[in-house]
Amino acid sequence: MKNNLEKVVILGSGWLGRELSTNLQKIGVITQETCRSNKLADEKIIHYFNVNNKCELEHNVNLEGAYWVSCITPKDNYIESLQQAIYLAKKLKMKGFLLCSSTGIYPSECGQYNELSELTLATERQKLLSRAEQTIMQLLDLGKVVRLAGLIGPKRHPGRFLSGKNLKMSSLATVNMVHQKDVVNGIISLLQQWKTPEQIFNLVSPDHPTKADFYQQACLMLEEITPSFESNEDETRIIDGSKITQLRFEYQYYSLFQALADC
Repeated sequence: MKNNLEKVVILGSGWLGRELSTNLQKIGVITQETCRSNKLADEKIIHYFNVNNKCELEHNVNLEGAYWVSCITPKDNYIESLQQAIYLAKKLKMKGFLLCSSTGIYPSECGQYNELSELTLATERQKLLSRAEQTIMQLLDLGKVVRLAGLIGPKRHPGRFLSGKNLKMSSLATVNMVHQKDVVNGIISLLQQWKTPEQIFNLVSPDHPTKADFYQQACLMLEEITPSFESNEDETRIIDGSKITQLRFEYQYYSLFQALADC
């Protein structure tokens, strides 16, 4: 059963947060999106939310009874920012808090991973992601996590960033990516189906071509020089993003090559 989705606070008015806000407004949802600078917030006519070096919160967020979506990236004061956001969200009687995390939390070894897979947390970044997720999941039915694969979409065409590079990876390694539109629609589906008991969902395209095929096609589309690879060993690592389809969500881009055409 869908929730009556009326209000959403979005932490982080960047590439993803801005698009999420725009799409929510199109379906009649009131949004407050934030950035860290009050000066920049004034210029963009949005709100500001920032935890300074003293871990003090500076903000002008005032939307009551809203869902909260954190699109902020793991930078300085990341955990403190989430803790302060939760404190403020509770004060404003939030309906739920959704954290945008990363599929980078899964082990780097070959294999297939889903939301139930064991996490080894071998790197400092993985440990930070895990701390953030645990902070949100302690909210129980008020907290959820969506783990995002590599993001592509408008102004994020992979062919622009990899042209002519010598990539330190295997040409046969598999791609785990997702288009901006699928991320936005997936987040909206999660908010609308908030009462589902599950707390963690992956958002990853069901298509997993080899990196050689995908990156070469991406560069050819832009008439750029295709990249080279360090090896040709079989490195199949797949993140399963099918669980979220149980919430009546459907991926718009079943083919990542189709998604490239919309970048």
